[in-house]
Formats: sequence, structure tokens, C-alpha cells
Amino acid sequence: MKKILLSCCLMMSMAGRAQQPTYCNPINVDYGYTPIPNFTEWGKHRATADPVIVNYKGDYYLFSTNQWGYWYSADMVNWTFVSRKFLRPWNEGYDELCAPAVGIVGDTMLVFGSTYTRNFTLWMSTSPKENNWKPLVDSFEIGGWDPAFFTDDDGRLYMYNGSSNRYPLYGVELDRQTFRPIGTRQEMYLLEPWRYGWQRFGEHMDNTFLDPFIEGAWMTKHNGKYYLQYGAPGTEMSGYADGVVAGPSPLGNQFTPQSDPLSFKPGGFARGAGHGATFTDHKGAYWHVSTMGISVKNNFERRIGIWPAGFDKDDVMYCNTAFGDYPHFTNGDFTGWMLLNYNKPVMVSSTLGSYSANNAVDEDIKTYWSAASGNAGEWLQSDLGAVSAVHAVQVNYADQDATFLGKQTNIYHQYKLLYSLDGKKWLSLADKSKNHTDVPHDYVSLEKPVRARYIRLENVHVPTGRFAISGLRVFGNSDGNKPAIVESLIVLRTEKDKRSAWLKWKPATDAYAYNIYYGTAPDKLYTNIMVYNANEYWLKTLDKEKVYYFTIEAINERGVSEKLPVQRVE
Repeated sequence: MKKILLSCCLMMSMAGRAQQPTYCNPINVDYGYTPIPNFTEWGKHRATADPVIVNYKGDYYLFSTNQWGYWYSADMVNWTFVSRKFLRPWNEGYDELCAPAVGIVGDTMLVFGSTYTRNFTLWMSTSPKENNWKPLVDSFEIGGWDPAFFTDDDGRLYMYNGSSNRYPLYGVELDRQTFRPIGTRQEMYLLEPWRYGWQRFGEHMDNTFLDPFIEGAWMTKHNGKYYLQYGAPGTEMSGYADGVVAGPSPLGNQFTPQSDPLSFKPGGFARGAGHGATFTDHKGAYWHVSTMGISVKNNFERRIGIWPAGFDKDDVMYCNTAFGDYPHFTNGDFTGWMLLNYNKPVMVSSTLGSYSANNAVDEDIKTYWSAASGNAGEWLQSDLGAVSAVHAVQVNYADQDATFLGKQTNIYHQYKLLYSLDGKKWLSLADKSKNHTDVPHDYVSLEKPVRARYIRLENVHVPTGRFAISGLRVFGNSDGNKPAIVESLIVLRTEKDKRSAWLKWKPATDAYAYNIYYGTAPDKLYTNIMVYNANEYWLKTLDKEKVYYFTIEAINERGVSEKLPVQRVE
């Protein structure tokens, strides 16, 4: 077993908040390298997706695609990896549990991987922390790709599955004794891209390349209603999201779609929030875990993000992805720490080819800087532009000339973080030179903020390949004023296609980014898009039959502006 720290330490909050941990997406777990050889033709790389978290016997358990094991945590901050392979000798292929189903039946955890065959094993455990598993059904004949289990309040067990751009999601009840299906699978929901713009396939949601995919089912029950969640329209896209339909029973086609995605994150450093699962924490609060995309060395190069979720007074299900890759407290609240080094000056020890230094601060996980080597002493230095209060740093490694295939359990990163007021005299911010854990998205939250203008990252050891960074992200607050309120927002929506809109706003001279919020009621602006370094956005996600409401806020290193008054758009 191997323990990973999402946040290295506790910190005191602003304005007297009680001491509690913070975290930052993508979450920092020891992601395995893809085990599939032909997925590595453009370079070996880490990859996972399709996460499920369940709260079981006081711990959270995280399963995801092709990890050769799973993680558990008591607090969603510190994760311990358990090495385990679930395929049996008669199972073929590289998918060591692709898009696994994880369910709780009584006091027992069930695990089952995606398959089109009839001979995958359904596993059970009452002590997964100790890695004690046994076959419950040697060959779970019903099979299914992207499966999910749901146990209702009355103890009845259901399974959902489906991954297709032609066929719907399916559901069926399972016998609690034999785990055989009761009856045949029932059709649950098929995408309606003619109405819901966000369901269209493509980076620009235009449906010109392929029809959209529906996949990754998950069921949540709340106030007597059943909320069937699903991923769409494609995992490679920034707009990869989880949608939700609500109905009166766990099976059948009497489900009503919510107009907008449940979890949606098309902007920011790491994009995408699709094919996930909803769970409750120890206090009963809802959270949603989903897939975030990179898709550079292969379309299936992906990571995991976690966001607060819930239900409003009208039982509308929502997920809050605003500032969704900035530091948050573990109760789901945003820390208020802003990004201090977006597109700021950078100095480096060396550069490999076109992997330029600015890629480390451009807020795009798809681009990265690479040093010429992986040797100790390679470094990256970021100028914040002004002396600021630094609260946290996220170090996002990239894979350049990696050599691993499949999960590795004995690798580690070592580095030093330094800070300076003048770029000459340096002090230690965090010394990880003795670290022996694998931390590909390490996140350092300081017990007390430091005053600094320069942050320097020095390599000591990388697990493989070269020292490469997709994001050295420094969080805190600069001195001065928050940005002024955005003066005007224009939303153009025409009769030609009401699924789409064109947004433009007067740019603020003191803002580096903007948050757009919208929804189908003025008090339900649950969908968020973060836009960097632009004052327009082509929005193609709308329900063509609904009126929408919009607002916007400006963002700079000192904070967030007031929101513009909500405006109605027919």
C-alpha cells in the first residue's frame, strides 16, 4: 500500500475560519501509466478516467480505469493505494477493470469491470482496506460496458450500463441471492442533441464528425426521486460533462432531463467533468467525482476531479465547478486564493525543443515546458509581477520521454520550492527532496502565507523521462483592489438555433479571467464557464426550448468582482 498526500499540511484560513485541509484539482493521486501499448505511440503517459467514489465503513474508496488497484481515504485529502488485479486467468485484454462498477449491498462492497463478454467475475469484499476479496459470481453473465450498481432503500439491487452513440443507457434489476437479472434490460435514456446543445459531439459541439456518445451511468436517490446520471458527448472534448434525468422509479423511461449538464467544466487549467459518480461525505454533503481531459499523447490521457454537489429546494441536482481547479476547503468552499502567475514572466534552466517555458504558466494542462534533461538541478522560476501573499502552490508534472507501461508502485518525485522577494535571496517554501511518494499533481498548502514575488521549482528527482511541468500554479492574493464589475454583457441568441448563443462583454483592464454563470432560472445559475484572456465566448450548450439567465464576474490576482445583475435571454 502506498499513501499519497493531496494537501501536505493544514492551514489557518482567512477571517478566523477553523483549521481545515484544502485540495486542488486535478486530484493528486499516483495515477498509473496506460498499460495499452498502441496508446503510447506518441509517448508513454499516465492515464485514468471513469472514477467512482463510495463511502464505505467510514472511508472513501476510489476506483477508476486501468489502475491495477484502488485508493481509500478517511478525509478525501490523503489517499492510500491498494495494489490489486481483478482479471482472472481466462480474461483477455489490457483493461484491468475499465470503467468499474462499485456498489454497496448491505455490509458488502461489489466490484465489476466493463466487458462485452459473459465471463467477468463479480467481486465482493467486507474488508477492502485490507485487500480481502473473493469471487461472488465467477462469471457474471449479464456483463455490460460502463456498468453501475444501485441499491435502493428497500434493498433491491439494480444495474445500469451503456456506452454508445447509437443506443441508450439500460437498466435491470438483479436478484439479491443469485445476482441474475430479473427480466430483461430496460431502455432508460437516449441523448436528445436536437434539443440540448451541450449533448452535441465535438470540441465545438457541432455534430459534424460523429454522433454524440452516452455512457457512464450512475444513480442517486434523493427525496424519493431517482436521478440517473450519464456522461456525454465525448471524453476527448472540453465540454465532456455529466447530465442527469430525474424520474419516479429506478427503471423505465419516465425520466425528465434537466436542461443543463450536472457537472460541466469547459474552461480553466484542466477541462472536462464527465463520466463520474455522486457520493455523500461523512456529514451527508454531496460530492461529484468526474473525468478531466488532457488528450495530448492519446485521446484517453485523462485525470480525476472532485467538486461539491447537491440538491436545491426544488430538488434540482447541481454540481459547483466554479473555480473548479483552484484550491478549495474540504467542506467545498472556495478559499478565495487567486492564481498569481498566469502568463507571467518565466525563467528556466534549459528547454527541450519547442516545449517552451511559458507553457508552464499558460493555464492549459495540454501544454507543458520540458527541460533538456531529468537531472537534478533543472529549474523553473516564476515571477508573480508583484509581491503577494502566497498560500499554496500546485506542481503539475507532464510526461516527456517516460518509459513506463502500466501501474508503478515504487516511483517518486523529489523537488524543492523556494521563494524570494527580489530574485536573489531565496528561502525554502517546501523541501520535498526526501519525498518517496509518487505525486504527479502535487499540491502544497502553507500553514501560514509567505510574502513573495518569485517562486522557484528545482528538480531533485523525477520517476522517468525529463523534468517537465504543465502547470506551476501559485495561489494567494496580491495587494490592491479587486476588479471592477463588468460594465456590460451582451448575449445574442437567434431563432436560427436557440441551442447556441454568442456572448461578448466589455473587457476589464484589471482582470485576467472571467466567470460566466447561467441557468434556466435566475436563482439557478449552476453552470459555470471560466474564460481566460478573452472578452467573448461562443456558447453552444443551451436547451432550445427554455429561457435563460446570465451573469458574469471578473477575476484578478486580488479577488473577484461583484456579479453583473442577472439578465434574461429569450
